[in-house]
Amino acid sequence: DLQKLFITQAKKTEEREWLSEVSAIPLQQSLNDLNQAYQNFFKSTQGKRKGRPVRPPKFKSRKSKQTARFTKGGFKVGQDKVYLAKIGKLKIVWSRELPAAPSSVTVIKDPANRYFLSFVVEIIPEILPQTDNSVGIDLGIKTFATFSDGTKIDAPKPLKKRIKKLRKLSKSLSHKTKGSKRYEKARIRVAKFHGKLKDTRTDFLHKLSTEIIRENQTVVLEDLNVSGMVKNQDRKSTRLNSS
Repeated sequence: DLQKLFITQAKKTEEREWLSEVSAIPLQQSLNDLNQAYQNFFKSTQGKRKGRPVRPPKFKSRKSKQTARFTKGGFKVGQDKVYLAKIGKLKIVWSRELPAAPSSVTVIKDPANRYFLSFVVEIIPEILPQTDNSVGIDLGIKTFATFSDGTKIDAPKPLKKRIKKLRKLSKSLSHKTKGSKRYEKARIRVAKFHGKLKDTRTDFLHKLSTEIIRENQTVVLEDLNVSGMVKNQDRKSTRLNSS
């Protein structure tokens, strides 16, 4: 019913005729995502979903991350190009080869106007070598993690070395008129800066987690709210500074 209302019938109106310019597949997938989001929300409020409380879905800002998912029939994968329905062929740079034919592809645009393709591929799980090794991991604030054998892991702090550049970019953005072309260019520069910081942290987490699971059969973690610990630490620092 929603697809008929928001896709088929909406295309016939003057306000929504632009929907005809894009493939119907991402539009259908967006409604599927909305349906799943509301199901998660209602199950959470009824106590039928484990974990943290789920908030109701909300509209995303055009300046935040945007996605569009294409399922089978809406895309084709070539050697150095990917065809997307009603978009055409896109030249891409592979980060790695696909191990099998993908069932769907998601086009991701981040706040820095960078585009990525994320593929869903079904593969046979890799059989890791059997080992009796086990490790306990203690997450902390000053030290990212401490292993049970005494090894300490420090997280990268890319912002610490580039804080001056961030201040300069933020100051330049604050001096621009919101909505102007210069403001948008300055906003993208700030977004690209944060994007590089995020990439550094994500790369560190992926490499560390891969190393841990390859070398250990059992991994034990404390059930702690690390984000809450960090917030409490920030509040204490603020109180000390204010006093």
